[in-house]
Amino acid sequence: MVERISWFSPVDYEILMFYDEHDVGVTAKSLAYNIDYNRKYVNQRVRVLEDAGFFTNTNGIYELTDFGRDFLAGRVDADDVEALGDD
Repeated sequence: MVERISWFSPVDYEILMFYDEHDVGVTAKSLAYNIDYNRKYVNQRVRVLEDAGFFTNTNGIYELTDFGRDFLAGRVDADDVEALGDD
C-alpha cells in the first residue's frame, strides 16, 4: 500500500500505480494514454516525480528508480517523501 503524501496530486498515484504494475520505460505521452489523463498534465507531474527521485528520464523515456520501487514496496518512510515536496 502506498502512503498518502501531501504534495502528491491524484495523478501521481495513478502514475506510480501504472509503474507498480508495469515496470517498463515509457514516454509521458504513452503513460498519459495508459492512465487516461491529459498528456501535458502527466508530463508536468512525472517531471515533479523525477525531481523527487522516483524516475529517471533518458531521451524522454521515464523509468522507475530503485527509490521509486522502494516507495511502492513500502520501504520508504512517508516523512522522507514529504521532505521532498514541491511546495
